[in-house]
Amino acid sequence: MEDKRNIQIIEWEHLDKRKFYVLGVCMTMAIRVSVYPFTLIRTCLQVQRGKALYRGTWDAFVRILRADGVGGLYRGFLVNTLTLVSGQCYVTTYELTRARAAELSQSNALRSLLAGGSASLVAQSITVPIDVVSQHLMVQRRGPGQELGRFQLARGAGGRGTLGRTRDVVRQIFRADGLRGFYRGYVASLLTYIPNSAAWWPFYHFYAEQLSRLCPKDCPHLLLQAISGPLAAATASTLTNPMDVIRARVQVEGRDSIVQTFRQLMAEEGPWGLTKGLSARIIAATPSTIVVVVGYETLKKLSLRPELVDSRHW
Repeated sequence: MEDKRNIQIIEWEHLDKRKFYVLGVCMTMAIRVSVYPFTLIRTCLQVQRGKALYRGTWDAFVRILRADGVGGLYRGFLVNTLTLVSGQCYVTTYELTRARAAELSQSNALRSLLAGGSASLVAQSITVPIDVVSQHLMVQRRGPGQELGRFQLARGAGGRGTLGRTRDVVRQIFRADGLRGFYRGYVASLLTYIPNSAAWWPFYHFYAEQLSRLCPKDCPHLLLQAISGPLAAATASTLTNPMDVIRARVQVEGRDSIVQTFRQLMAEEGPWGLTKGLSARIIAATPSTIVVVVGYETLKKLSLRPELVDSRHW
């Protein structure tokens, strides 16, 4: 008899793909709206020199809110929503790679590591140009002497709305670096997000399995998964935050060398500089991961092929 206490994983071949993609886009957009302010704050903290503008996550939140209102916490959001495409490519690559990896190993950890790394590689190839533009928009609209990015909006661009500001940033990036400028920091992004993704999935399954053994038999699987997700996110974020700081500086400041950026950061701020934005990153990751895990697992259940519904126990 099947052990109903195991954390069951719905595989790719079990899903109704049309329902999966429609519900997935809606869920992803809802998550982005809820956590974007902390994504913006993380970028601002990582790029600033020392504590030139903000003393920490809460200070940045209050100052941006006072200066620009709620809209200030969503600078670059519309551009960033274009990464919805990469998000769907991510989950598709993850599920397909995981299914193929089953031919090599039945280990959940190994399959998740391979699938997570592959999915991140595909997603970042699409995401980096969007990130470069959106991050420049995130750090715009500062007063004289308070600039965080190397580009500033042209006179009057701030009054043209999101489209005007975006066009201004795109033009400046192209003039300075050509098409290559939109892939600045691509290697740094891969070195950040491939390890982050490759670490998150194994840690997620590991925590879920351990909690499953420790908790009572009647404890809902979804609750265990909702706890495991943030634990995995905090672990992966802590491990990869140093490279995330370097990635943000390479992309926003227009640097070419990861090593040079690392050396300058260490010289100016020491090892603590590598932890910049970590709390904002974890704050953003925790609620979004709960929603992702609960939502993604629920999404897969809702997308389960009708003939398989009765054969599954949750």
